[in-house]
This record gives sequence, structure tokens and C-alpha cells, in this order.
Amino acid sequence: MTPAGKRKTRTLVAQVGELAHGESKKFTLRCGGANVEALLINYEGALHAYLNRCRHIGISLDWVDNQFFSEDKRFLICANHGATYEPKTGECVWGPCAGASLQDVPLEIEGRKIFARCPEVRFENGF
Repeated sequence: MTPAGKRKTRTLVAQVGELAHGESKKFTLRCGGANVEALLINYEGALHAYLNRCRHIGISLDWVDNQFFSEDKRFLICANHGATYEPKTGECVWGPCAGASLQDVPLEIEGRKIFARCPEVRFENGF
């Protein structure tokens, strides 16, 4: 939780309508004194954001910058080990981390602006 009197900062990450279904955008948050990479996705018209860390070994999901979706735009895929995640929930449904979930990044939409905040929970392998 945020200590009393300290307001959690938020970061402008995109504009409403910027991403179509199956598109993604990476962004950086400043969390606890460290820069943390995250991704914003549009899946079936809904926006979701997660830390860009595979739950298998805590490395970035994308090999090619900003490529997270499977060819059919149905799943998020870790390019390194093939871990496969549900875009709506971040749950790993196939691969070495089955049953674990990507760390959710809270989003806020004001007008046409999309803001992200640092997540509350840290992973044991760096976020």
C-alpha cells in the first residue's frame, strides 16, 4: 500500500483508439526507484497491461520489439520459451509456467488518455 500522504504517480502510456485488436505497445514505469518495462495490449476491444516479464524465468516476452501476440492474435507468447498467456487474464495456459500469471498493471482512462500505475506486488525475480 502507498504510505499516507504519498500519492502513487501514474504514467501516460497511450491514447484511446491508438491500438487495434491484437496490437501492443511497450512502455516504462518508474516503480520503487527502478525502471520497469510493461506492455499495453488491445484484445477484442478491451485494454490490458502487464509487466513485460515471463513468469518462467523473468525475461522480456518479446524477441522482436513489441511483438507479443501469436499469429492468430489469440494468445500472448514468450518468444524465448513459448510460454502462452491468455490476453484477458495474463494466465499462462501452456508452457513452462502453466498456472502462473503475468503481473497486471493497473490502468486508468481519463477522456482519451490512458494512464498506468505501478503494480502492488513484486516478483521474486526482479518484477
